[in-house]
Amino acid sequence: MDKGVEVAVIGAGLMGHGLALVHAMGGCTVKMQDISKDQLESGVGLIANALDTLVAAGVLEGDSSSEVMSRVEAVEHIADAVANSNLVVEAVLETEEVKRIVFKEIDAAAPLDAVIASNTSALDIFPLLPERRLKNSIIAHWYTPPYIIDLVDLAAGPETGPEVLIKMEKFYLEMKKKPVVFEKFISGYVANRLQAAMGMEIIKLLDEGWASARAIDDSIKYGLAHRMALQGALMKADFAGLKLWQQGKKNKTYQPPVQTGGSPTVDRLVDAGRYGVMSGAGFFDYGGKSPVEIFRNRDMGLLRLKAEAAEIEEEYPLGF
Repeated sequence: MDKGVEVAVIGAGLMGHGLALVHAMGGCTVKMQDISKDQLESGVGLIANALDTLVAAGVLEGDSSSEVMSRVEAVEHIADAVANSNLVVEAVLETEEVKRIVFKEIDAAAPLDAVIASNTSALDIFPLLPERRLKNSIIAHWYTPPYIIDLVDLAAGPETGPEVLIKMEKFYLEMKKKPVVFEKFISGYVANRLQAAMGMEIIKLLDEGWASARAIDDSIKYGLAHRMALQGALMKADFAGLKLWQQGKKNKTYQPPVQTGGSPTVDRLVDAGRYGVMSGAGFFDYGGKSPVEIFRNRDMGLLRLKAEAAEIEEEYPLGF
């Protein structure tokens, strides 16, 4: 798949608007669709704010920002979005029922040779797709904000043509992304499975009163993340020594938490209307700042970290 293709992004939410921006920055013409006019308007505004941040960070020049924006068109109907698309990116609600309906609408209007790529984080979407679409369907799962975080999980279905996976890997490599290829679907891929395991331990620590939200995040940021940003997990183990890891396994000093399906801590926050950044508070209170301001601060910080990590990695290469 070449740059300059027409991409339809179905869903204009927190991931959808970011995926529209990713592909527009990659040189594609993008039609971003959502059934909600308010969500479409919000998505366009979030793209504009993200572009302003990228310009302020020196990632984009101002004139190229307006050019990127001109490649994104907001549309209300799936048929209008996909009619001439080469690639359809599905980024709707993570439920089987909704996705099945959306895939049916895509099937009715998209060209037969269009690649359908689902951004699902855990669902096996292949049984939900019309049979005639399976050969050209994959999973392309991104991490927020996708215009900064480069990882994209590419997973094939049982009937996905091998050339489709190769084509999509090449497509995203040319966009300077970091695709990780899975020959078959595994729920959560790698990053989300690790994140889920960490999340279970975090909830146990919170619910049983062992540590505060601040203590947990500080432990991650200042203990794990600084090293893992350059080393990953397995190279970090190499530096510590595999005999240490071997002995730790033999000692059986760690017992993973049991999945309970709920959390009193999270339930209390949700019941209190503390849903996260979009509501102004979650585990932390964001001091009345608007989501736009919070996202901008996050993005500026991530962009600086990304640039500095790349420079460090180039100056002090660790291997492979």
